[in-house]
Order: sequence, then C-alpha cells, then structure tokens
Amino acid sequence: MRGRQDFILLVAVLSLLGIGTLVVFSASAPGALYALGTPYHFIERQLVWAALGIGLMVVTAHIDYWRYIRGILPLFGMSVLLLIVVLVPHVGREINGSRRWLALGPLIVQPSELAKLSMVMLFARLFSLHQDRIGDFWRGVLPHLTIAMLIFGLVIAEPDLGTTVALAGTFFVMLFVAGARSRHLLGLGASALPLLGAAIVAAPYRLQRVTTFLNPWKDPLGAGFHTIQGLLALGSGGLLGVGLGASRQALGFLPEAYTDFAFAVLGEEMGLLGTISVVVLFLILAWRGYRIAMRAPDLFGSLLATGITTMIALQAGINIGVVTDTLPVTGITLPFISYGGSSLVLSLCGVGILLNISQHAT
Repeated sequence: MRGRQDFILLVAVLSLLGIGTLVVFSASAPGALYALGTPYHFIERQLVWAALGIGLMVVTAHIDYWRYIRGILPLFGMSVLLLIVVLVPHVGREINGSRRWLALGPLIVQPSELAKLSMVMLFARLFSLHQDRIGDFWRGVLPHLTIAMLIFGLVIAEPDLGTTVALAGTFFVMLFVAGARSRHLLGLGASALPLLGAAIVAAPYRLQRVTTFLNPWKDPLGAGFHTIQGLLALGSGGLLGVGLGASRQALGFLPEAYTDFAFAVLGEEMGLLGTISVVVLFLILAWRGYRIAMRAPDLFGSLLATGITTMIALQAGINIGVVTDTLPVTGITLPFISYGGSSLVLSLCGVGILLNISQHAT
C-alpha cells in the first residue's frame, strides 16, 4: 500500500533549485554579456536542464523503485562505456586540463554523473543480494571493491579526484549500512590513504592545490587566487549580502563563479543568512533521505536511499569545504546550485527515486 511522498524533502530540493537558479543567473550574466552579447546564455540552458530534471523527477517518483532492478546492469555497463569513451583523445571534450565531457550534438554531458547514480543502484542491488557475505572480507567486501575500483580508476583518469572521493565515500557508507565489519572498513580506509597521497604527489597540480590550501596567501595572484577570491566574496557579503545581481566578484574576478564557486557568489549576494539557509536545506535533505532509508520496506530500497542521499550530501559538503578553504580546491559542483546539466538532471532523478521509496516506507 502506497503512502504519501516526502513533502519536506521535495520542498527542500525545490528551494535549493530556486536559489541555484538565481545564483547561476547572477554569477553568469556579466561574463555571458561580455563574451556572447547576451546575459541570458547560461541561465536559459540551466532552465532547460531544470525543466528536464523536474520532469524526470516526476516520472521516477511514480515508478516503483524495484522496477529498476532489470535495468541496473545495462545502465552500469553504459556508464562504464561512456567513462572509457570520454578518455579517448579528440572524442572526450577537454576543459582546463580535464577530459570529463562528451559532446552529443548540441548537448554536453558528463559521464561521471551517470556513473554516480548507476553505481549506487548497482551496489544497492548487489549488497541486498549478498548481505550474508558482506561480513566476510574475501567473499563479500573484496569482490564488490574490485568492481568499485573500476569506476574509481576511470574517473580519476579524467582526472577528477573530487568525484572519485565522493564515489568512494558513498561506496563505503553503503558498505557499512549493508553490514560490513568495522575493522574491514577501517583497514580499507587506512590502506586508501597512501593511494590518495600517491595520487596527489603524482600530479604536480594536485600537490600545488594542497600546498595552496595550507597557505593560499603565499601566491595570491597565482595558485592561491581562486581560493582568496572565493573568501573575499564570502567575507564581503556580511550578514545579509550585497543584494541579488550586485556581486563584484562575478565581474571577472572569481573564476568558475557560476559552477564550482557558485556558493561564494551566493555568500556575497545573500550574505551569511543565505549560506546558512542553503546548508540547512542540505541538512534537511540528508535528514529526510536517511529517514527514508531507515523506513524503507526492504534492504534494496534502504541501500538505494542511503546511496543517493550520501552522494548528494557528500558532494555538497566537499564543494562547500572547498569554497570556504576547509578543503583543497577540487573541481566538484554544488548540487542544485551550480551550473551544469548532467549533474542537475541526474540529481533530480535521484530525488525522484527517493520520493518513490518514501511512498513505500513503513
């Protein structure tokens, strides 16, 4: 018997989407007007993606979540294929040294966004089928970790360390909820630290980001410029902000103002009150998502809700951490707030699945 969908979750997500639309327009308009002759270039595309995402959210909210089981393997296989294709020179589109995008006609898509959702769905199914093995490292944890490492390896090869960390964090949370032993998870976490360190040292730009994180003022016009401009935007907003459309940092001073650093423009224009409101909305999203997971009628639904919620919340936490200089700079967007079609559409699809699971909650 179906109940009501989680109205509080829906309101939180739509509120984030509304705030994000305002921020994207405000942050992108000056640059779009200068480069393209119209301030509406990016916001028009964002509105199209938002409309598509809301439409798909409505559809997924009305499809019983267990019906996806038959399509999980084809979806995951397509994700892996796209992650391989995007790495092919002259096929994947390279921006700022990273090859993360594919041009499909007039559309630019990011395969790693599809990989997030397909990975969550795959492991929700596998962990629910193999729950009796999860407590055994060799029979339960290692085989699933091997599959996950395939995704991690392809994403970090783009290179995209931020998304890889978000994927790995989501995988370990799902593994914990599925019943993995704490000592196995701690051991894997400890063994992952040297790998993370090696990945940072192997790429000079990553090592530079870490040293810049420790002291961005050492090179204020070079490596530290991004971080400093973000902090200046946040600081100049004060309590109530300078007003919508009045951002000075968006006038070419803050790189990635409407993508990775949209939270900084939000802080400048809407002030501390605006940033706290967004953080609270993400906390509400996490609360309702994990509540749905705990009340799901079966383990598959519980793990699916856990994975979707963790992925969105963890990505938000990483982005906000980067903008506030709590974490080193990495290219990861803020869900529902930053400009980006693939992220927005697939995040809204995930919310639709959460809403459907909430209908069946006990």
